[in-house]
Amino acid sequence: VLLRPPVVMSFPRVLVCLALPAFAAGSACAQSAYPAKPIRNVLTYSGGAEAIARVIGNRITESSGQPVVLEAQTGANGSVGAGTVMRSAPDGYTILVAGTPHVVNSSLFPTPYDPIRDFAPIATIARSRQILVVNPALPVADLKALLALAKAKPGQLAYGSSGTGNTNHLAGELLCNLTGIKMLHIPYKGAGPATIDLISGQLQLSFHVTITVMPHIKSSRLKPIAITGKTRIAALPQVPVFAEAGLPEFDISGWTGMFAPAGTPRDVVEKISGEMARMLAAPDVVERLTSQGLEPLISSPDQFAALLKSDMAKFARLIKDANIRYEP
Repeated sequence: VLLRPPVVMSFPRVLVCLALPAFAAGSACAQSAYPAKPIRNVLTYSGGAEAIARVIGNRITESSGQPVVLEAQTGANGSVGAGTVMRSAPDGYTILVAGTPHVVNSSLFPTPYDPIRDFAPIATIARSRQILVVNPALPVADLKALLALAKAKPGQLAYGSSGTGNTNHLAGELLCNLTGIKMLHIPYKGAGPATIDLISGQLQLSFHVTITVMPHIKSSRLKPIAITGKTRIAALPQVPVFAEAGLPEFDISGWTGMFAPAGTPRDVVEKISGEMARMLAAPDVVERLTSQGLEPLISSPDQFAALLKSDMAKFARLIKDANIRYEP
C-alpha cells in the first residue's frame, strides 16, 4: 500500500554507496551500479513515522537517478511491515522504518519474527516524547487537577491510543500504575482516529507524540497538560515536564529507527548509520525536527542494539505488571 500519493524521493549523492557490500578508495564507488533499482522504505505506522521520513527526505537534494519509495504497512501494530522486511533480501534495497512497538509486540502476541535476532539495527532517527493532552471542555488546568478528577471518577475518564501496546497506551498505563488512578483505555487503529475523537469529546484525554497533536494545540482544539523528558521543548515552552507538574518518576518516550534484514553486510549497515548521523546533525534537519517536538537521536548500530534490548525488557515488565492484553 503506497502512501497517498506515493512518496518518491531522490536518493542523495552522499548515500550512493550505502548498500555496497564493500568499499574501496578512489573511484570504486562511482563505478558501482548501486543503486540499480528503487530503494524501498517500509513504514510500520503512519503519522509520526511518515513525518520523520519526510523531514529526512527534505534533506535529500542530490540524486543518483533512483527513487526512494515510502511504503506504509501498518497492520498488527507494525508487525506486518516488519515481517515484510524480515523476509526481504539483505541487499540494502529494503529498509524498515519502525518505532518502539517493534520491541513491544512480542510481549503482546506471537510475532513471526524475533525483533532482535531477525533484524540488523542501523540507526535511530528521532526520539518522540509523549505529551498528555485533554479536550478543552475537561475542567482541569494542570496535572494535579486531572489526577484529582480521575480519582474522584474512577474508570470514567476515557483515554485513547493508536493501538494496544503502542507507546501512548503504555504511557497511560504507567500513569495509572504510578498514581493509583483508574481510566478506561480505548485503542484505535492509528493516532488519527484517536485524535479526532479526542477533539470531538468522545475521549477526555490521550497521550500522543508531539508531532501528531502540535497543530491542534496551537489552534486550541486540545489543551496540553504535561510532557515527558527532563526539559521543556522550544516548540511548546509553556508546557511543563512531568517532574515540574509533580510527577518526577513518570518518564516514557518512543523512538523511530531504521533496520535492515538480518544478514545485511556489516559495512553496509555502518555506512548507512554514519550517513544518517551526519544528516541528523545538520542544522536545518535539527531545526525541522525540534520545531515539531522531536529530538534528533544519533546512534551507532551497537548503541541502537543496546537500546532495543533495554526497551524490550522495560516494556515487557510494564505489560506484565499492568496485565495488558492485545486487542487487534
